[in-house]
Amino acid sequence: MNRKSKKLICLGLEGTAEKTGVGIVTEDGEVLYNNTIIYKPPLQGINPREAADHHAETFIKLLKDAFNNVNPKDIDLVAFSQGPGLGPSLRVTATAGRALALSLNKPIIGVNHCLGHVEIGKLTTPAKDPLTLYVSGGNTQILAYVGNKYRVIGETHDIAIGNCLDQFARSCGLPHPGGVYIEQMAKKSKDNLENRGNYLKLPYTIKGMDLSLSGLLTAAIKKSKDTSGNHTLEDVCYSLQETAFAMLTEITERALAHTNKSEVMLVGGVAANDRLKEMLQKMCNEQNVDFYVPEKQYCGDNGAMIGWLGILQYKNGKRTDLADTKIMPNYRADMVGVNWINNEDNIKINEAQRLIPENLIGKGAEADIEIIDYLGNKSIKKTRIVKGYRVNELDILIRQRRTVKEARFLNNVKNLGICTPTVYDVNKDENSIIMEFIDGVSLKDYILSNYSPNNPNLKNLLIRVGESIAKMHNENIIHNDLTTSNFMVSQDNGLCNESNIKLYVLDFGLAKYTDVFEDRAIDLIVLKKALISTHYKQFDEIWNNILEGYKISKDYDKTLKMIDKVEKKGRYL
Repeated sequence: MNRKSKKLICLGLEGTAEKTGVGIVTEDGEVLYNNTIIYKPPLQGINPREAADHHAETFIKLLKDAFNNVNPKDIDLVAFSQGPGLGPSLRVTATAGRALALSLNKPIIGVNHCLGHVEIGKLTTPAKDPLTLYVSGGNTQILAYVGNKYRVIGETHDIAIGNCLDQFARSCGLPHPGGVYIEQMAKKSKDNLENRGNYLKLPYTIKGMDLSLSGLLTAAIKKSKDTSGNHTLEDVCYSLQETAFAMLTEITERALAHTNKSEVMLVGGVAANDRLKEMLQKMCNEQNVDFYVPEKQYCGDNGAMIGWLGILQYKNGKRTDLADTKIMPNYRADMVGVNWINNEDNIKINEAQRLIPENLIGKGAEADIEIIDYLGNKSIKKTRIVKGYRVNELDILIRQRRTVKEARFLNNVKNLGICTPTVYDVNKDENSIIMEFIDGVSLKDYILSNYSPNNPNLKNLLIRVGESIAKMHNENIIHNDLTTSNFMVSQDNGLCNESNIKLYVLDFGLAKYTDVFEDRAIDLIVLKKALISTHYKQFDEIWNNILEGYKISKDYDKTLKMIDKVEKKGRYL
């Protein structure tokens, strides 16, 4: 390359798991070089030491090839993936980055692997401020930019989707990476009565904007070992993929309803799956938002994404000394201070929110909300609508169960002295509930409109939020979708509270009875993340007030210790 300008050029090194990547990118986003070599382990899965050896061998090959395309003298900056990832892989990558920076006498910068996926997606698609679903072998997260950070809005509680698919594939003797072969086999599943695959019932576990995949994996492996002849391995692959991807699509839809973003972007290695892209596209069409996914070479791990993020951070003042290039295997996306996004420009982008049909007063993640007249009373009709991204029998089962469950829990929780809308009628055929109309606003909007430091009315309201949760937990009721969108504040003279500010708890479609303390902790963690995503500046004050109210819980100390334990397990990467 003959350098004709003085545009900043960065060489990016990627090596966090089984892929070695080298990319060279200019400051105006031109990708001059991008190539990846994948380590394909035998059936036992990725061996961290063997993966590290693979990086050591292939970085040399890729760098030679890169420098045949771009003169090493034109490189201005070296960026490397500092984490998260496998320790041995990260160490080789960091060592290669240091050696290269020293030999070229150029600055070095360590970057977050997860945010590399997000930023290369924004570079290569029209996305401006998307809600991002990041799915890979080691990560499953929903990310949104809020207040100088990419906040983790939702995530897996146990294993990542890529790991889930790989483990299932290994148990069935399929090659690595498992997702590719599962997708191929899923297409061969046939239902004799319908023109689609033969769906087998599997666990479907959603907790607010989070999900759990371990139970699904165990059940799928068990069905794959079933020799009764009632189904084939292709049927299990089809059912595993349909269930897992429907869960991913649903939590993305829930996060979309909470954040009100107008774009969804899919990134990560699993983003190459056509069925997942199809599901998300259908959901985005139903929610009237735009959907983006980078071209295939930028979905999986690659060096260009590391180089591009390196440029963004370097141009905006970040510098990394050699002494600070230690690897960070648990480097979460929300640990990074984002200095490369102009907040004023981002506020203007945020003004373009998803469109709600005129006939509705609300469109949630799973239901349409409209005002109707019921026996002379102004009422709300909540209808759980068909989800085109889910297979029919799974969709019917979910909508019917949640409709009946919500009506039951609304009444049961009201009996605890907690305000909930009064249920007037339940229609199981159309999966709808007619309930009392509440003239109020969501707790989310109330906080945004009424917050001021140490506001006594808001403080008392937040304490009551904590008390309401504690009352439910004391009776072993887990809401499973505690967000500030699922509390409503109404200012009128009522019977539920001494104050004229009434607090209602809504949307019990995911609720359950359980005495498992981890479920209580996760209930509060879901709320905690929802607060951080929309009220990050006031989070500490808001959270402390909620915990003050939660002290009436019979097991306050035990639950808080469990929250700390769950958050320290390192499961949320």
